[in-house]
Amino acid sequence: MTLSIRLMTCAAIALAFAPGGLAQQTTAEPAISLSPTVPQAVKTAAEFTGDYKPPRTTGGHPDLHGYWTNASVSRMDRPQGYPLVLNDEQAAQLEGRALFNVRLKTERDYVDPKQGAPEKGKPLPGVGNYDVAWTDPGAAVATIKGEKRSSYITYPESGKTPAMTEEGRALRAANTGRRGSGFDNPEERGSSERCLIIGTNGPPFGNYLYNNNFQIVQTPGHVMVMSEMIHDVRIARIGGEHRQDSVPQWMGDSTARWDGDTLVVETRHLDPRSGGAIISENGKVTERFTRISDIQILYEFEIDDPSVYTSVWRGQMPLTRLQDRVYEYACHEGNYGLQNILEGGRRNDRLGLAQTGGQDRGE
Repeated sequence: MTLSIRLMTCAAIALAFAPGGLAQQTTAEPAISLSPTVPQAVKTAAEFTGDYKPPRTTGGHPDLHGYWTNASVSRMDRPQGYPLVLNDEQAAQLEGRALFNVRLKTERDYVDPKQGAPEKGKPLPGVGNYDVAWTDPGAAVATIKGEKRSSYITYPESGKTPAMTEEGRALRAANTGRRGSGFDNPEERGSSERCLIIGTNGPPFGNYLYNNNFQIVQTPGHVMVMSEMIHDVRIARIGGEHRQDSVPQWMGDSTARWDGDTLVVETRHLDPRSGGAIISENGKVTERFTRISDIQILYEFEIDDPSVYTSVWRGQMPLTRLQDRVYEYACHEGNYGLQNILEGGRRNDRLGLAQTGGQDRGE
């Protein structure tokens, strides 16, 4: 489901996404016993490619142009009790307990045009409780050429993001989404609430409440990836060097090169507030794009930063051909949500009410 215009309040955006945008969106039902400690072999890009011959550009490289989606029930970290590669029963259980699928079955009256105005004085659902018709996180597990995956992380074998070092925790704490009281000025609100960046474009890619769609454009000298969410754009210079100036960029500084038929993108200096991986000045994110069929790109990533993480971590994600186009995205209507939040803060000031934010709200 791709909607042409998204109209969201700032507060709703913040509550729609967990930190880093990579949270599980599943119900709390227990998993079946699956002996998850048995390691499973991770197929390489070459194994997935097999004898497939990708279409090529006039320059001779695989053609990555087009619209792609990573919408799925699978998320970055592996759910407890599941292996990386799922059988049909395991996949069906994960899909059955996914919040989106549960809501589709239970919210029979969503977007009812005859419902009318809410009852006066009746409490409304908390901000962020989107009608299910406005969401599209994906209804099936991620599948790479028929192989069903429970998560994107392939290493460590636990399928979990490695623990952070003390330096990494300090870096994360120094870049919390909200500062101060949270109600005194726009800069105290998170970057997603202010519609500056939400993080779908990473790196690495995540998948979210909706708009899990991307456009890739390549030229002989550059590759561009645009996410539908806020139309965030990353441009990597093919064969270029990393920038030597001090100009910061939300999604870091990316360079690219061809390794055979695989496009390799290396990103450094990623802003910790971007929604992608948190890395230090010396850390890097390496992504690999390999065309493995007419309808799929195998997207692989590696985060290498011993200053921030106790281990390197890697993952694989399918990008599947999207039959639709990427439409206009509007993060909110006139930014009234942010204005209302700050007006609420000024009313508290006039009433002498204390207001706290950030860590005091458990964020």
